Amino acid sequence: MELLEEATSAYQAAVTPAVARYLLDRGISREAAVTNRLGVVSDPFPGHGKFQGFLAIPYLDKDGRPLTIRFRCLQDHNCRDLFHGKYMTIADDIPRMYGIGAIHLAGDEIHVCEGELDAVVLRMLGLHAVAVPGAKMWANRHRRMLAGFSRVYVWADPDDAGAELTAKITRALRSAKPVRLTADVTDTYLAGGADAIFAALGREAVAA
Repeated sequence: MELLEEATSAYQAAVTPAVARYLLDRGISREAAVTNRLGVVSDPFPGHGKFQGFLAIPYLDKDGRPLTIRFRCLQDHNCRDLFHGKYMTIADDIPRMYGIGAIHLAGDEIHVCEGELDAVVLRMLGLHAVAVPGAKMWANRHRRMLAGFSRVYVWADPDDAGAELTAKITRALRSAKPVRLTADVTDTYLAGGADAIFAALGREAVAA
């Protein structure tokens, strides 16, 4: 855990103007990037060498301490051609839920996204959101983590992978309700702002 904290702090401090612009272009403010401790792998820690130049997305506990880090390629290329995924996980890491601090802050409803950065966007809008990055990352313990909420909104991408994740969550939780999207959360937000997100939820946006 100490090494993870050191790596997270180092990667957060290494954010370049180009990476900051990338996040802004995805609708993520500087404040949200700092709060979620997003960073970039400029000087890789042991075991992170293959993630050089990737965005570092730490999975934080309720007190803001990193439990693990996932990495996103920032290059405009076909990642498979270079034998890596767009998103990469540390070898042998267990499937985790992103943003578990939201569980401790939420009232009777919680929001589940398919991507970590989608969850960041929803939290910027005042929605308590976690993320499960894909159906294969959904675990039985995640059902127990969300079982106490009267409503679990599922913001999966509108594709086959998203449908699979939605199916798993709605089978596991009677309180789960899919949010109908024509694009993922981030693209929906970029196209129509908070109004588009709350419209998908069937509510009016709350004025800041």
